[in-house]
Amino acid sequence: MNGLRKRRGYATAAAAGAGLVLALTACSGGGDDGGGGDAGDGDATADCSAFEEYGDLSGKTISVYTSIVDPEAQQQRDSYKPFEDCTGATIEYEGSREFEAQLPVRLEAGNPPDIAYVPQPGFLASIVADYPDVAVPAPQGVVDNVAEYFSEDWAGYGTVDGTLYASPLGANAKSFVWYSPQFFEDYGYEVPETWDDLIALSDQVVEDYPDGSVKPWCAGIESGDATGWPATDWLEDMVLRTAGADVYDQWYKHEIPFNDPQILAALQATGEILKNPDYVNGGLGDVTSIATAPWTEAGYGILDGTCLMHRAANFYAANWDEGVTVQEEPTDQGVYAFYLPSMDDTKPILGGGEFVTGFSDRPEVEAFRAYLASPEWANAKAEATPAGGWFSANNGLDPELIVQPVDKLAFELMTDDAYTFRFDGSDLMPGAVGADAFWKQMVSWIAENQSDEETLDNIEAAWPTS
Repeated sequence: MNGLRKRRGYATAAAAGAGLVLALTACSGGGDDGGGGDAGDGDATADCSAFEEYGDLSGKTISVYTSIVDPEAQQQRDSYKPFEDCTGATIEYEGSREFEAQLPVRLEAGNPPDIAYVPQPGFLASIVADYPDVAVPAPQGVVDNVAEYFSEDWAGYGTVDGTLYASPLGANAKSFVWYSPQFFEDYGYEVPETWDDLIALSDQVVEDYPDGSVKPWCAGIESGDATGWPATDWLEDMVLRTAGADVYDQWYKHEIPFNDPQILAALQATGEILKNPDYVNGGLGDVTSIATAPWTEAGYGILDGTCLMHRAANFYAANWDEGVTVQEEPTDQGVYAFYLPSMDDTKPILGGGEFVTGFSDRPEVEAFRAYLASPEWANAKAEATPAGGWFSANNGLDPELIVQPVDKLAFELMTDDAYTFRFDGSDLMPGAVGADAFWKQMVSWIAENQSDEETLDNIEAAWPTS
């Protein structure tokens, strides 16, 4: 459940207006020139020329299996409508909360879906290793689209043993700090641009509120069976900032031990915020309250005025109550997010996403895989998500279609060559580590004040020996 747990609380807003994409992008495959036909309401037409390369796929059916369930599932279905209308193909979509457990079962039984959306590169690698005769390398259309529209980092996470097997789908960015622009303006605080600025701001809040009525930070890592995962994100971000991307890569690959001195230094830096009683836990309690505070609600103190900052991904926007406005301009009941600063000239950004993996080389399947790696799909998906809460690292995505400001900021950073992207480390580690020991030991680190050394030693001991 390693990837599924990262989706806990990541429900986008209800699919209000989900059918919007039908009116905007509906097209007909029946025209002599392959061009647009009447839209659903007869008021708009769309060009099917981008779909001509796929040919006439009338009567063909492609099955898709994924962990993405409603309400996001409906937005996914709507994003396929241009492909279906322009090619004549039918997409059969199946979302399951048991995806990660059931996909290997289906592969073993000889009943694979045509396409699966795999939420972790580590899971992808294991599928290719365990089912080499079933997993189908990316066809040329996908290879070409990935080379043109995605960074080398993203392409690398879909690559196994030098072969591209999967193209990136959706994305998220985790290196963000949420705050209230109105509070910052009212009290003369400025958004920090460096790590030293961030610590200086935290210290300033402590000085301004010696009674502790406002804390610099609020945090929560409770997430049901997946409790602890937000703390792993904190450490991953800190490894990138204190040790760098190369060490990060060595760490998740276990080329250096989990308890390497460089990782110890990163955990100590994490503790300078999360285990500092002067810094946390605004409106929620002492340091130990982080372990029991629901991560979905932990940032609410920003609006209550009990805490200044909350580190969380772009998709945290879905957790604010109705009536809260996400925007950079100061406003009552308004929130925004800034990039978690680096400690040097590098600009690391932590994130995650899904990867389109194929188990059939039928022409219609290869065509749909190419579509999912194209700007046409990325733009259709953005149109199918009018309430926001989604973006892709596809640089062909029209940023004007991204309606939620922090999603737009995440897209800008993710597609900026000045930033170095790294995938969520726990999603790249073996399940016994990334989805078990890492979570649990980070909980003990906070709830029981377990030492930095013991925490890392325990996680290292859980690493599989083969």
